[in-house]
Amino acid sequence: MTKQSLNLYKAYWRMTKPGIMIMVLVTTALGFYFADHGIQNPILLLWTLIGSALTCGGASVLNQYLERDVDALMQRTQKRPIPMGVISPEEAMSFGLSLILIGLLVFCWKVNLLTAFLSLLTCFLYIVIYTPMKRLTWLNTTFGAIPGAIPPLGGWAAATNHLDPGAWILFLIMFTWQHPHFYAIAWLLKEDYKKAGFKMLPVVYPDGRFTFSQITAFSFLLVAFSLMPSLMGMSGKIYFWGALVLGIGVLYTAFLFQRNQSNIDARKVLGASIMYLPLLLVLIIADGIFS
Repeated sequence: MTKQSLNLYKAYWRMTKPGIMIMVLVTTALGFYFADHGIQNPILLLWTLIGSALTCGGASVLNQYLERDVDALMQRTQKRPIPMGVISPEEAMSFGLSLILIGLLVFCWKVNLLTAFLSLLTCFLYIVIYTPMKRLTWLNTTFGAIPGAIPPLGGWAAATNHLDPGAWILFLIMFTWQHPHFYAIAWLLKEDYKKAGFKMLPVVYPDGRFTFSQITAFSFLLVAFSLMPSLMGMSGKIYFWGALVLGIGVLYTAFLFQRNQSNIDARKVLGASIMYLPLLLVLIIADGIFS
């Protein structure tokens, strides 16, 4: 393999946004684990994660296809493969659509139709609704949190072929978590977003007060929603106390950010939110083993 071919493969890989993909796979596994009371069918989980990775990667590629003009304006994104001319828009569109279609086929063939539908719905909401909405209203984060909260539903549906109330609790946890996470990112990158014409909350209300209050409010809700699995008998004491500590940790960083209004504290909110999801999955597994 030549160096040029290797760089091209790396460019295609970068377009799938591996960081977002990992988050989707973690939350999908979380939903599967809760619904299956562990992992009774590891092969089914593997196919579910493969399908999720493919459709998630495809949606990310199509997002970059649609935003290729503004990606060239922002420092954070101007070195992405399309603005750099490494991959043409037409190649990116074909790649993204192919990944989504293959992922949906995996779900239909190896998992079930409900999971395939939820994955297709996620792609539709992310690409067709959330992506253009970033240029229209600061509520884009809330609308974008809907497709971002569907992966645990997909994991649950993969394990059971239906959705119970517990699945919607996981949806609420994910929906709420995304607000402090993405508002912190929007604060740190507000000048970049302003250049691109994205109506992110810190761009529309630059004094930051609305951003701070939203992060704090959703951090409160995250603590409350994260305890619901224990209150509904889905998990035990290990999960309850661990989730409480994690939620208070995110809330504490939100208070610091609201008080100090600094980029350093915004990064603390971001760091706490990044650590939250994998640690929550560890708690769920530990709770299942030791409770």
